[in-house]
Formats: sequence, C-alpha cells, structure tokens
Amino acid sequence: TGELMPEKIERADSLAWATDNKTIFYVTEDAVTKRSDKLFRHVLGSDKTDLIYEEKDELFDIGTGRTRDNAVIMLEAFSKTSTETRYIPAGNPDAEWKTIIPRQPDHEYDVAHRGNLFYIRTNKGAKNFRVMTAPVSDPSEKNWKEFVAHRPAVKIEGIDLFADHAVLAEWENGLEQIEIIDFKTSKTHRVQFPEPVYSVNLSNNREFKTSVVRYNYQSLTTPSSIFDYDMNTRQATLKKQTEVPGGFDKANYQSERVFATASDGTKIPMSVVYRRNVKLDGSAPMLLNGYGSYGISIPPSFSAARLALLDRGVIFVIAHIRGGGELGEPWRDAGRMMNKINTFTDFIACGEHLIKNKYTSKDRLVIQGASAGGMLMGAVANMRPDLFKAVVAQVPFVDVLNTMLDASLPLTTSEYIEWGNPNEKPAYDYMKKYSPYDNVHRADYPAMLVKVSLNDSQVPYWEGTKLVAKLRDYKTDHNPLLLKVNMGAGHGGASGRYDAYHETAFDYAFMLWQMGIMN
Repeated sequence: TGELMPEKIERADSLAWATDNKTIFYVTEDAVTKRSDKLFRHVLGSDKTDLIYEEKDELFDIGTGRTRDNAVIMLEAFSKTSTETRYIPAGNPDAEWKTIIPRQPDHEYDVAHRGNLFYIRTNKGAKNFRVMTAPVSDPSEKNWKEFVAHRPAVKIEGIDLFADHAVLAEWENGLEQIEIIDFKTSKTHRVQFPEPVYSVNLSNNREFKTSVVRYNYQSLTTPSSIFDYDMNTRQATLKKQTEVPGGFDKANYQSERVFATASDGTKIPMSVVYRRNVKLDGSAPMLLNGYGSYGISIPPSFSAARLALLDRGVIFVIAHIRGGGELGEPWRDAGRMMNKINTFTDFIACGEHLIKNKYTSKDRLVIQGASAGGMLMGAVANMRPDLFKAVVAQVPFVDVLNTMLDASLPLTTSEYIEWGNPNEKPAYDYMKKYSPYDNVHRADYPAMLVKVSLNDSQVPYWEGTKLVAKLRDYKTDHNPLLLKVNMGAGHGGASGRYDAYHETAFDYAFMLWQMGIMN
C-alpha cells in the first residue's frame, strides 16, 4: 500500500526478512559497548518481539542476512579471528537455529547457499582461504568437498553465488580481481581491466537467476564506474560513471605501481598518481598515505577532491604496507602483534624510495593517516622525524599502552589479537617500543596537524590531545603543531556532506601550506 508501518526499531545494525514478508529478524548494537550482540524477531502488526540470541562473548559481534537465493537466513558471530554461523530456512521463521560449524580458535569462515549445498569460504588449512561445499543436511567438516583450492599468492575475499555461476572476489599482487566459475562447464575466467592500478568490487547483486554480475570499477584516474558484466559472453557494459565537475580529463594524469624495498628485503607496493606535466626531478610536493592494520586493504580509488592537490602539482601515493591485506593473510600477519614494527619500517622505506628516485624530497613530503593509520603517523614521526616535512594524523590511536591496559574501554579486549595483550610482559615490552605517546623524545619534529573528535567512541579524543601536549614539552623545533578538536563528530569525522568537504579543505590547506604552495 505504500503506507509506513507504526513499528520503530532502534539501534538496528543488520536485518533479514523471512519470506512470509511479515517476520523480520534484526540485530541491535549495545549503546555502551558498541557491540552488535542481540538478535530479535518481530512480526509486523503485533506487539510481539522475541530475543532469539544474545552473544555473551565480548570478543564477538553478530550480524544477520538472507542468502541471495532467498532460501536461508544466516546469523553470523564473528571476532577478529573466529566465526560461528547459524541458520534457519527463510520460509520457516519459527524454526530452530542450527549451527553450521561451531566456533574454533583462528577459524574464520562465511557461508553462501545454492540448492542443497552450503559454499563455505574458510581459512582452515588455507591461510588465504579456500571454498568448500557441504550438504545442508549435514555441513560438518567430514562432509566437506573442495570447490576452490587454496592458492598461496591469491586471497579469496568473498564468494557470491548465482543460479549458474559463482563469483569470487580476490586479491593478487596487491590488486583486486573478479573470477567467474561456470557451474555447467566448470570453466573459470577472470574479468579483465584496462589499467595497471585500479580498484574493483562487486556491487549489491540482488538477482539470483541471472547471467549478469554488476561491479564498481575505478582507479586513481578513473571515476567510480558501474558495469554490468555478462558472465556468458564476457562483455562489460558501462551503466553509469560518476560525473566530475570542472572539466576533468583523465588523459592529463598518470598512474603507476612502484615498489620500495623494506629493511628485510620485502618488496612493498605503492600506488602513485600525478599530472603528466609534473617533473620527476625531486622538486615535486607529495602526499604519502598509509594505514597497514587489521588486514584492511587500501584500494587505489578515485577522489574528485584529490584533484585539488594533483592540479597543483602534488604527487599522491598510497603505501600498501604490511599489516594491511593487499597481499593476503601472510601480509597482514607480517604487520601485527609481535611483527607490528614492520608496518612502520615499511612506510619509512616507501618514503626513502620515493625521495631516492626523485619523486619528491624531504622538504616537500607530507604524510597522512587516520585511526590506526594515525598510529602509523605517530610512530614514523618518532622513528624518522627528519624524513618528513609535515604529518597529518586524524583520530589517531597513539596512546597504545594505556588504552590496551584499560579493559573497561569498549574495544580494548577485542583488539588484543591485533596488537597483543600488554598484561603479558613480552607484548608489553614490544608495544612500548612503538607506542607513539610513549616514544616522544627530544628532537626536531615535522610540522604536525592532529585531529580528534569529541564523540569518538573508538579512539577517544584524549589520545591525540595527550600526544600533542607531550610533543609541546619535548620537541626542540619551532614547526607548527596544531590540535583540531571536532566538537560534533565521531570516529568517522564530520557526517554532513559539506561539513566533510570543509574538513578536507582544512587538511589540504595545511598540507599545501607546508609544501610551500600558496595558491
């Protein structure tokens, strides 16, 4: 009828409809801990709301959803390193929830459904994941059959199922890939992309009985572009491309992939973009961005706002350092826990490579990172303050030891798997070596802009504030040291569209000032 129902659900994080079109399952977020921990069932038009499941383990969150074939509702409990999935038939909302695979330490998996089979993307015996099938009637491990084998150089990020095809989202050599498997012929192929540096991800493909998969393609020089790809004919059709105001012409820009050599000999990929008229003689200003935590991959995607830098002659670089996920799970493991310092030395190696190869110089190199990337900024500023002209650290996680020793904070215990548990002496001693706040020392530091948000529940505002206060006491230079507090924002910064633009403009103004660009 188009009428709004009177029911109102608050703090819902994910939801799934039963196929009766009146029963809804939804997960709520706890207001204090920020964990998604309760699953409810509600029938429209009734006062009845049932608590179906509550996740008691504070290391786990939960989420719910319906499979693409509309046959199954899933409930997934997940920590940083473990998963447990339950399910019911979507047509029987009162059914008893069954567990597909009980949670086990260091076992991560997710499940898709087609016909009488579950397709399980699992890291059991497969660091970069493989795909197994299991009968719905008994999906225990004894009934698993291999569908896609593990490959040491390819990480399987996800699997989407259609009536006649399976679609794999993968990372290989630091680039995203889409692989198609034809169920009828068992033949596989990869979608081909035109540029050496790009980002691609599967869109929200809702149809199950279709030969067309939709994906979003972009690069450092190509705006976000939606394609429909026919998995039978292998033809891609552009459906929409984001318009870029101001007469943008991608032919004016050059993107490339270069590699730095880390202190242990590891090759670190970087994605680079600049205007074609920029001279690579060491005189160009540069913005070097990095993150390198949680296995999160930073794709080389397009930014219209970034053109304000590129058109002023700035070279933009993403350092795909260890701790991220660009080269698979081993890449992540090489930059977390007792290997975390690799993240920082990788970033320093990237800066040194770019200077040595005449992309920029020390007095024109500005670096930027947010959240865990803000930790990166603080760590490298302590380790090599001479290497950078300026640092922009946004909502930075910099008081590592004090935060990780305070189990009352919402995210502390769930973060042990990333940084270590400082209640254990080896982890404490290692974290103390790099924690930015604990390693501020008497030295000439680069110019710094530290930005915090008053309502940040993930990285409290006092972390960056404490860092600035300590720097003011210790640093021996007269370079600018700015603290900007956003009084109305959370961890993600300003939420309004134009407020976000104002924040970006502020950051760019600081960067350009430090680069010596005043127009």
